Amino acid sequence: MQSKYKISLLRASLLAAAVALALWTPMAPPAAALLLWLSVGWLFITALVLDFSHRRSPGLPWQMLAGTLLLGLIAAAPERHALLIWAWGAVFMLPQHRWAAIFNACAAMLSCLLLAPMVSLPEWLLMVLSLATLSVLALSRTHQLINMNGDIRQRLRLVPGANLWAGEQLLRDLLREQTRSEREAIHAEVLVIQVKRHQLWPVAQKLCELTYKFENVYRLNGTTLATLILSRTPKEAAKRRELLCAVLPDSAAIYHQSLMEIELASLSIEALSRYPKRQLSEAA
Repeated sequence: MQSKYKISLLRASLLAAAVALALWTPMAPPAAALLLWLSVGWLFITALVLDFSHRRSPGLPWQMLAGTLLLGLIAAAPERHALLIWAWGAVFMLPQHRWAAIFNACAAMLSCLLLAPMVSLPEWLLMVLSLATLSVLALSRTHQLINMNGDIRQRLRLVPGANLWAGEQLLRDLLREQTRSEREAIHAEVLVIQVKRHQLWPVAQKLCELTYKFENVYRLNGTTLATLILSRTPKEAAKRRELLCAVLPDSAAIYHQSLMEIELASLSIEALSRYPKRQLSEAA
């Protein structure tokens, strides 16, 4: 599974890029050296945190940080860092929202303008045209991969080695477990947990560690997780629920309900993700 997600290859590429930039710093001007070391630090940190939380949200501004650092490197020493203009192709391969892509496109154009005095007009126009073509191809490829991953995430685990699945899988599992509960007299209940966005992956990891191998954790959206608790009796389920809730942040909103009491015909991921908010409003 690790090779399928290519985390090791991506980490090695980031570390290699960091080493290459570090070797470029000794002869750099002070401003360029500062930006180079910032870039090295960003690459190292990004490589080191590529573990459980490797699937980053495309809405986070880290793509803009990459574009800002690249623009800064070119602006600090255009004659020395002119080759970095082609690194914009790699920046546009990052999954990103439209506003982040617009920011990076403007930064790439500004980088081209900074290099304009160094080349003739025909060479500059050819460079701009080539970079635009490369960027469009990168964006197109990224969009294609995002669509492919969207389909794959409905079938595969979100994280290698952990029982973390997409919310679409929960809807299928609910029907199966409800039928099984009726047939085998098993008590099953759904636990829906809403946390802050930056807490999602750490909480998901803890839940995966505490649940049994035959139980799964599901990501409903960027702030909501769910799990199925399968027990012999409601009393045993309550004890297990307390154990899981003990590791949750104090700010987490929690909702639980017996699986047999849930109407599955009209249930959706959006409705499930609103359960904790609904319980809080009813309590108020």
